[in-house]
Amino acid sequence: MAESLAPTEVPLVGDFSTAPTNSALADVRVGVITFPGTLDDRDAVRAVTLAGGTAVPLWYNDTDLQNVDAVVVPGGFSYGDYLRAGAIAAKAPMMEKVAKAASASGTSGSSPLPVLGICNGFQILTETHLLPGSMIKNDHRKFICRDQVLRIDNNETFWTSDFEKGQQIVVPLKNQDGQYVADAHTLEALEAEGRVVFRYVGVNPNGSRNDIAGITNERGNVVGLMPHPEHAVEPGFGPDSSGFGDVALRGGADGLGVFTSVLNQLVSAR
Repeated sequence: MAESLAPTEVPLVGDFSTAPTNSALADVRVGVITFPGTLDDRDAVRAVTLAGGTAVPLWYNDTDLQNVDAVVVPGGFSYGDYLRAGAIAAKAPMMEKVAKAASASGTSGSSPLPVLGICNGFQILTETHLLPGSMIKNDHRKFICRDQVLRIDNNETFWTSDFEKGQQIVVPLKNQDGQYVADAHTLEALEAEGRVVFRYVGVNPNGSRNDIAGITNERGNVVGLMPHPEHAVEPGFGPDSSGFGDVALRGGADGLGVFTSVLNQLVSAR
């Protein structure tokens, strides 16, 4: 029989006893969009699956949302980052549908549609104007790949409700256009309205204003962040540290809460 796990621990593949699975989560359909140049769509699909939901692949050139309850716009280099990172992908037929559903008063399964943009997905969400501001080259002009400590400054969004406010997590970060910028008025509004969701801790890796790593819209259904929670969902295969301390092989799964959050929110709303 496997050893008892602390509440902060996640069972390994070899453990025989795991936390009970909520079968209702499997009824939640989360779309994951693939664009030309997308790199992390399969990782996002796996993250949704490990969280207990049903991942639905969505093609950038289609217009059918396939009755999904939420959407992940994953990372990568859509269209090779030509023009600006995310600029061409933002004009894709699927993103037009997503933008409309995310802004609507009612959609299938949720009102409005929860949307998560990760890295290139965050860039795409700013280009669609679902989120304010823009992403530009890192201030050091280099691609960066590292494990990054983040603080949860807003746990009232669809994508962060399973975290505690102020909680720190560790997830990978990899980007070359990761510097978040906005005018002074927008930054003041984001801070005043509590719309900074994730903030860099310890080091600002790309020069983002106010150490901002991720933000939300006014309604809390659209969230964009630069680091990659989908690469920190499985113990032993993510970062070798965690926001709640060193936990050896059981670490590296801090990002899973991003995906369980939206599933639990949607199930509780039904």
